[in-house]
Amino acid sequence: MNIIETQHLTKSYKNFTAVSDLNLHIKKGTVYGFLGPNGAGKSTTMKMFLGLTQPTSGSFSIHGKQYPKDRFSILKEIGSFIEAPAFYGNLTGEENLDLIRRILGLPKSSVSDVLELVGLERFGNRLAKHYSLGMKQRLGLAGALIGRPPILILDEPTNGLDPVGIHEIRSLIKSLPQRFDCTVLVSSHLLSEIELMADDIGILNHGHLLFEGTLDQLKSLAISRGFPTDHLEDTFLAIVDEDNQKRGGRKMSRFLGMGKNKNAQDM
Repeated sequence: MNIIETQHLTKSYKNFTAVSDLNLHIKKGTVYGFLGPNGAGKSTTMKMFLGLTQPTSGSFSIHGKQYPKDRFSILKEIGSFIEAPAFYGNLTGEENLDLIRRILGLPKSSVSDVLELVGLERFGNRLAKHYSLGMKQRLGLAGALIGRPPILILDEPTNGLDPVGIHEIRSLIKSLPQRFDCTVLVSSHLLSEIELMADDIGILNHGHLLFEGTLDQLKSLAISRGFPTDHLEDTFLAIVDEDNQKRGGRKMSRFLGMGKNKNAQDM
């Protein structure tokens, strides 16, 4: 069963099309890795799901609810972490989460539960403005997880984390569908991490979906086209390069935007 589906979803800005005729199929209870170079349309797609920007044409459904008719009901189904999370710096991490808890009408215990889940239980009383980048990422993830929503949309959730933190968050994300019966849509530039956590992946380039399926299906496609298959990053770059060359563009560099922590580059 698909919990998220898009039908010819398109978003245009004047003379630029950010997302074009997109048809996604995200199965319930899976981790779906959403991949693409900078500017491919990943964040725009996620923002459409969250009602932060409106589609130019096409439609989507989430958990059986259709946009735009059921847009308010859709938002109640989703916990999200998009781009750099924003918090009140003069409030503690715990107080920031308590604001979310009150809005959602959740019990007080949900704050301490989610702080422990993301490894911030010892820092809940620290002012958010004194959090490191990695701690802010964990707090943002806690804000998405509070109340255990059935759908999580996560954009670069491991940004700013050290290798130990990346491993912990990856393990957490991978465990969520089984632990909380939820579905996770995650975008990341750390392709090695997506390779370790995702059940299915979608590859986007210039707003167009180039591939959707399992990693095994991607490997079979790569073999049939003579692409490298040892690592997801190599296969990804080959698929995107082929599409760029068809469009008359330049070949992607391994050093431009993929396979590196977002903390190390200007995104």
